[in-house]
This record gives sequence, structure tokens and C-alpha cells, in this order.
Amino acid sequence: MSETMNTILTRRSIKKYKPDMIPKEIIDEILKAGTYAASGMGKQSPIIIAVTNKKLRDKLSKINAEIAGVDEDPFYGAPVVLIVLADKNISTHVYDGSLVMGNLMLAAHANGIGSRWIHRAKQTFEREEGKEILRSLGIKGEYEGIGNCILGYNDGPEPEAAPRKKDYVYYID
Repeated sequence: MSETMNTILTRRSIKKYKPDMIPKEIIDEILKAGTYAASGMGKQSPIIIAVTNKKLRDKLSKINAEIAGVDEDPFYGAPVVLIVLADKNISTHVYDGSLVMGNLMLAAHANGIGSRWIHRAKQTFEREEGKEILRSLGIKGEYEGIGNCILGYNDGPEPEAAPRKKDYVYYID
């Protein structure tokens, strides 16, 4: 089995993270993988915001928890949040951003880093607080939040893969 296939088959979503920060070089490698995701017509509609600042990470967690209607940390203690947004004016933006999320999670796993897709990025960046974060970074345009890719060192056993459903693939000969 190729290393790529092994990475794809063994990646799992992690629910418990150590507080240790990931070295910047590893985050940069994961981010690079995200920038090489396929995109409709090669337009590269997504952008990625890498959050390693604990204060902003905690603010985003609080907003996300409020939207979800929960009290606990929806980022499961992960110290890094990679926010994927995509230009609403490009018709393939949701698909493009989803491919970025997939690349980020696979690259994280290939580097020994746990990850998980956390939803509610769309709602976060529709709020004034989210728009203010974009303005503070000098990001202009109309972006839709696609997902939050949380990253960190796994603090527990690797989850087992669920069996694949029987009717996943249909052949037409």
C-alpha cells in the first residue's frame, strides 16, 4: 500500500488534544497542502486563517459554542484552528473550501498531528464579530466560512474506523 493510501485510510477525527503548540514549520507544511487543493477552474476561491493566538482561539471557541448552544469547548482543547473561508462570488466556493479542508486534515495526519472538521464557520463569519476579525486582518471581499480545521497532538487512543457501508460504490460496466 502506498504512503498516500495509508494516510487516507488511517486518518481519523480526534476529540481530545494535548495543549502543546505545534511547531510553526509543521503548521506551514499543513497550510501548504491546503493551498494545493483542487479548485473549480483553478480560481483558488478559498483563503485560510491560521489561528495560533490563544486569546483569539478562545474567542472563536466561545462564538462557536454559542452558535451550537453548548457550554463546552467545541474545539476539544486543540491549540490551533485553521479557518477556511471561500469567495462567495465563485460558484464552486463551497466545494473548493471543502477540498482544502480535506487536504489540511490529511496533511495533518501525515505529520503526526490530530485534526477534526468543526462546523459553524459560516455562522461565525456572518456575525459582526466574525466580520470584524476579517477586517482586522485586512481581508476584503465576500467570504463564506466553510469549516474550522482544528489541529493538535492527540491525547488518547487513535479511534477505530467505522466499517464501510456495503452500498458505497456502484459499478457500471
